[in-house]
Amino acid sequence: MNLKSQYATITMSLELFQSFEALELESGESFSQFDVAYTTYGSLNEDQSNVVWVVHALTGDSNASDWWNGLIGEDKFFDPSDKFIICANLLGSNYGSTNPLSKNPETGETYYYDFPHVTPRDLANSLERLRNHLGLEQIHTLIGGSLGGQVALEWAITLGSKLKNLVVLASTSQSSPWVIGFNETQRMAIESDCTWGEKSEFAGQKGLETARAIAMLSYRHPGDLQKKQKDQDSKLDNFKASSYLRYQGQKLAKRFNALSYWTLSKTMDSHDLGRNRGGLEAALGLIEAKVLTVGVDTDLLFLPEESQFISKHVKRGTYKEIKSSAGHDAFLIEFEQLSYFLQSFYLEHE
Repeated sequence: MNLKSQYATITMSLELFQSFEALELESGESFSQFDVAYTTYGSLNEDQSNVVWVVHALTGDSNASDWWNGLIGEDKFFDPSDKFIICANLLGSNYGSTNPLSKNPETGETYYYDFPHVTPRDLANSLERLRNHLGLEQIHTLIGGSLGGQVALEWAITLGSKLKNLVVLASTSQSSPWVIGFNETQRMAIESDCTWGEKSEFAGQKGLETARAIAMLSYRHPGDLQKKQKDQDSKLDNFKASSYLRYQGQKLAKRFNALSYWTLSKTMDSHDLGRNRGGLEAALGLIEAKVLTVGVDTDLLFLPEESQFISKHVKRGTYKEIKSSAGHDAFLIEFEQLSYFLQSFYLEHE
């Protein structure tokens, strides 16, 4: 389906890739077939030198110009008038790609709790399958944040010389016990929902609201909540911060489901770039692309030093740091700083 934007020369295209070749997973399981929904913006140039591939975070979708509208769009840093921008919905997510609410082609039944365990490496392999389908022989820039950064790191190793620039935002080469612990508390919240275990798209929905509230505390910084959610008057109950977290939980539960959230949080936990590659430093040394890592000075989830570690151990790495009170989510909102870092990175390396 092609959707014309308000600019006649720029098109936005929503597509579905169906793979009928088995995808073997790290867990030993496999998909006999799978779907990947993806969105493209702009047009591919003759020598394929203008490809920008975006990898979304945990609850994102393929419409990158929506959730990253300060970076992608007309007159933005990644402008579809001269870039061919693509973003695919990750396996496990409920925005068009194969996920726990999809039918298992082997049984004809909905996966639900039998959905295979997928790792960032598995997701990278599914994106590689899509790249081959599209006939893209090179990618100018691969960019992703948080879970998207984990997937991008995995894929960069597979891509080798086919990738020119890798940009990893607020992410890590291996999930820490801190990240895994946060994710486990969220899954415990989902488990506590009495509907969890039911074969229903709404199973665990109230638990998902709590899980999202917990997650928001890791995405923000105490100073940010102090600035934005502090009550001006003394009170005993009904605090602004309480309403904010409940609202965020309800907001996500309206557009996402607990099964996909459970699946992708497990995916994030399993991230270890060095697995079966001789350790993290050896794995990072396999990346051929020029690498820009961006940390956030107030990130409590993926610490800045984790981004620094990546830039230190790749062959050609640069580190920059966002200054923001917003915490982890700053990589989604500090567009001016990101655009400046990207421009400097390109000028230095091209």
